[in-house]
Amino acid sequence: MDDTAILDAYSHAVSTAAAKITPSVVNIEIRQQRKRGEVRGGGSGFFFTPDGFILTNSHVVSGASQVDVTLLDGSRYTATMVGDDPHTDLAVVRISAPSQTAGEFGDSGGIRPGQVVVAVGNPYGFQCTVTAGVVSALGRTMRAKSGRLIDNVIQTDAALNPGNSGGPLVDSRGNVIGVNTAVILPAQGICFAIGSNTAKFVAGRLIRDGSITRGYIGVAGQTIPLHRRVIRYYNLPLESGVLVMSVEKGSPADRAGLCEGDIIIAYAEKSIGSVDDLHRLLTEEQLGVAAAVTAIRLTEKIEVTIVPVRAAGD
Repeated sequence: MDDTAILDAYSHAVSTAAAKITPSVVNIEIRQQRKRGEVRGGGSGFFFTPDGFILTNSHVVSGASQVDVTLLDGSRYTATMVGDDPHTDLAVVRISAPSQTAGEFGDSGGIRPGQVVVAVGNPYGFQCTVTAGVVSALGRTMRAKSGRLIDNVIQTDAALNPGNSGGPLVDSRGNVIGVNTAVILPAQGICFAIGSNTAKFVAGRLIRDGSITRGYIGVAGQTIPLHRRVIRYYNLPLESGVLVMSVEKGSPADRAGLCEGDIIIAYAEKSIGSVDDLHRLLTEEQLGVAAAVTAIRLTEKIEVTIVPVRAAGD
């Protein structure tokens, strides 16, 4: 292919992805009552069900006294808060409106660095702005405003600005693989999104319960592939695990003897292949319940017992 054909193919991929997701994207405006008076702010969001459920960032809508949503056609609705999870910087609001075009979730576990991605949002109020870039890195860790570490964050160079927060990050097929959440200023091209696999789990729990209560063990982790020799030697059912990037001093994991560099492969006798797998098991029901954690330390398989506690702020 010559250069023109390559650029045409890239342009087609970006425009097709944008055309698919844009009808799902909304502009969010909020009002907050503070001691010094009313404060206004805003961001982006997107429909993930046709009956009016909208996913956005917690920091966009948390504490709002009123949330207004503007659709692509200019129609405006007042939204109700469904649920808020500051630990993953995700929230769900809902409007009562005719059937909407919902964004389709993709698998954030299947994306790769260098893959083309497209972000759609409302930076500085400019509705449905499209930017494109690549997945710069996977498995990043970012601290939420609640103080809790968010694991398995996607880093991208698709340009984001204030107002993009809560908008979708999509792959070349237009499927949502992330929720845009943060930029590093004044750096350029360093932006972050919460993976769609995390977002799907959190959104479902928020619709069901309005909030999420988690078990906390005190590790920051990253999903990594396991060495084939280790998989064969221990006859492991999964080809990946959770690398312990850090262990908080005095935490349940620290007291149990889990160390930085260990690779968690099982929790409570259930195989762990990703950070999302671990999060799904650290539910309210696990609080105070001793669980066996299996990990690979260097080349040896070890087992420790951890008792999760309630996450701070829950």
